[in-house]
Amino acid sequence: MKTSIAHMAVAAVAAVAAFVAAAPAPAFAQGTGSEGFFEIHNDTDGNVVVGFYTNDGSGWSANWLGDDLEPGESAVAEFTADSGACDQLLRVGWAAEGGGEVLDQPISIDVCDASNIYLGDNEIAYD
Repeated sequence: MKTSIAHMAVAAVAAVAAFVAAAPAPAFAQGTGSEGFFEIHNDTDGNVVVGFYTNDGSGWSANWLGDDLEPGESAVAEFTADSGACDQLLRVGWAAEGGGEVLDQPISIDVCDASNIYLGDNEIAYD
């Protein structure tokens, strides 16, 4: 069952300290944040994700993405820390016309419950 998080623009995912490879994710990558990884999906029709940031209360992380996440692409987010807070703020950066990045408003998510995070044009959902 998907849990939907309404949002006025588009947003993304959270974690402790992580690495995201913006490449097609293998089918066996199903997991949850509590297992050390989850998958991010760009479900938009034409928006490109260029930044992915988290905040566990100690400040915003560096960009997790090594490459842009085009519409229809997904990436696996893998934690590099052994422990951390499940409740995180997350923020997505979208490609702006003419270059640059447009940041969404931060949203809260429990990354330990997330297996997949779906970035839509006007909402974020996870299961």
